[in-house]
Amino acid sequence: MTFEQFALARLPSLLRYAVVLTGDRDLAQDVVQEVLARAQVRWKRISDADSPEAYVRRMVLNEYLSWRRSWAVRHVHSAGERLIELDDARGGVRDHADGVVEADALWHRLATLGRKQRAVLVMRYYEQMDDEQIADQLGCATATVRSHASRALKTLRLHQESELRAHA
Repeated sequence: MTFEQFALARLPSLLRYAVVLTGDRDLAQDVVQEVLARAQVRWKRISDADSPEAYVRRMVLNEYLSWRRSWAVRHVHSAGERLIELDDARGGVRDHADGVVEADALWHRLATLGRKQRAVLVMRYYEQMDDEQIADQLGCATATVRSHASRALKTLRLHQESELRAHA
């Protein structure tokens, strides 16, 4: 497979992955563009790997983590409208605005997480990876992955509880 064929076939899934990691479509495009530019130069070596897609996804994760380190402020733009298609799996008639508000609140809660905590949640729940795979991707112990996940979920629950109290 040539680099051009790979990029055409995998660009949409790489962009979705980067959007979930970053929470910002524009930043996700920048991350993927940077990764693909580096991957093109190294394509011969990457294409010889067992799974070129997994290799490039790892590059996206590393670029996201290093990109986030350089930011003084974490900011996640509202992306509720993009996630609304996933909402109607339960059936029934729901108010579209409720779904947008819920998705927007989730993005705001995710913005409070550290970059590794967020990456762990994305890989666990979006990429469907187990703790060993996540640990391998992040270069840490599985106990560290579980610790990041536990702290991230606790933070999300605390923010949700405080929002519920504020509305009450």
